[in-house]
Amino acid sequence: MNTIFFSDIHGLPSTLEKLFEQADLFHADLLVLMGDVLYHGPRNGVPGAYDPNRVATLLNGRKDQILAVRGNCDCDVDQMLLDFPIMSDYAQLAIDGRRFFLTHGHLYHRDYMPSLPKGSVFVQGHTHIPALEELSTGITFLNPGSISLPKGGNLPTFAFHDGKELTLRLLEDGSLYQPK
Repeated sequence: MNTIFFSDIHGLPSTLEKLFEQADLFHADLLVLMGDVLYHGPRNGVPGAYDPNRVATLLNGRKDQILAVRGNCDCDVDQMLLDFPIMSDYAQLAIDGRRFFLTHGHLYHRDYMPSLPKGSVFVQGHTHIPALEELSTGITFLNPGSISLPKGGNLPTFAFHDGKELTLRLLEDGSLYQPK
C-alpha cells in the first residue's frame, strides 16, 4: 500500500492541489492528514491565497482516500465542511504489520509519546518542521513537515511510505528531502 502523510494545510488550496498531484504520481492508496486543515491559526497570519472553502471541496473530492486526525487549529465548525472525520486526537494504522501512531503533535509529541512497541512509527505534524529518525527507544519518529507554511528554513514537504521504505519528499517535485 502506498501512503502519503501530510500536515498543516492551513486553508491554502494551491499547496493541497500540488500534494494531490504528487499523490497521483506516487499512486497513493491512502492520504494521512495530520491536522490543521482549514484555519490558518492566529500565529501564522492570513496567507495570501487563503481559501478554506476550496480546501474543503478539494479534500471532499478524495474523502475515500483520507484518514485524518485533529490539529490544534481544527474545530467543530471545520468538521461541518468536511465529509470525512477530522476530530480524533489520534488514530492508529497498521501497514504491513507495522504500527503507526498518528497525532497532530499538540497533545502527544516526540517528548510525550504513548507506550508503543519497538518497530512502531510515531507520526506527528504541528511544528511544520520535517523529521525522520530512529529513536533510541526503537521507535521511528516522523514529522512530514507542512505543505503550506514550512518553518525552520525548510521547504514544503510530505512523507511517503511504499510499504517498505519511509521517506521525506519535496512537495514541488516529489524528490527526496533531507531536513535541515
